[in-house]
Amino acid sequence: MIELRHLRTLMALKESGSLAAAAKKRFVTQSALSHQIKELETRINSPVFVRKSKPLSFTQEGARLLNLAEEILPRVMETESVLKKGLESDANLIRVGIECHSCFRWLMPVMEAFRAEFPDSDLDLSSRHLFDSLNALESGELDIVLTSDPVPGHQLAYQHLFDFEVRLAVANEHPLANKPQVLPRDLEGLPIISYPVPLERLDLFRLFLEPAGVTPGVQKTCDLTSVLLQRIACQDGIAALPSWSISEAQGLSLTSVRLGAEGLKRPLFGAYRRGSANSSQLQRYLELVAAEGIARQPR
Repeated sequence: MIELRHLRTLMALKESGSLAAAAKKRFVTQSALSHQIKELETRINSPVFVRKSKPLSFTQEGARLLNLAEEILPRVMETESVLKKGLESDANLIRVGIECHSCFRWLMPVMEAFRAEFPDSDLDLSSRHLFDSLNALESGELDIVLTSDPVPGHQLAYQHLFDFEVRLAVANEHPLANKPQVLPRDLEGLPIISYPVPLERLDLFRLFLEPAGVTPGVQKTCDLTSVLLQRIACQDGIAALPSWSISEAQGLSLTSVRLGAEGLKRPLFGAYRRGSANSSQLQRYLELVAAEGIARQPR
């Protein structure tokens, strides 16, 4: 059976990049951590990461478990917090819908900062309503939605948080790597790696390729940013990613190129229902999101 401690160990490995640093993060000895990893590998009959790889590289099995950890652990933390305070604290739960696969990691510091200011409130980050989040917001299933595609509605208000650039990530050896910018025709027939989102919903396709009448090659999907970046570095395809995702590629043989002469710029908005009962907390959360997002922009 896969246990929560196994998932927490894998997250520590991903975040720290080495056994020694992960052991320190988990407050155990390196020997104890190695034993725990070996126990997990025995249970699934497969290694979870490539030994002696620099930077640390996860196997397909390890990447799948990491994806599970990134989905489950935040929800476990939230549930534990709510149960400790009593189920009546559901009234203080702010449910945040996220339309961006790559946002979860950099939103964790925002969650910590918000909790420090509002210890009696909790946040639940979710991508469950990925393609219908604004309707879920209007119906009361969510309290905030982070989106780049606002839809006019009399019940919803939108607060602009910041703008970011979507760039093309390619391997260092890729023919496009040394270009100052790429044009839509440069991507004709090239395989694309993306999160598991239909092609017609990808910014790269609907805002860059489709208006120019360009058809890309096969679309390959990947759930985890770290694995997606490794696949790009191995020339398995190209990907269009927010600048903050590409900054996670330290140590990998890849680079990013501007999409078009002006770059592909996108806004991020915070949407909420007008007249929300906890509007002051919602506003503060959005202020923290904006500050963190701006701080992560390339200098």
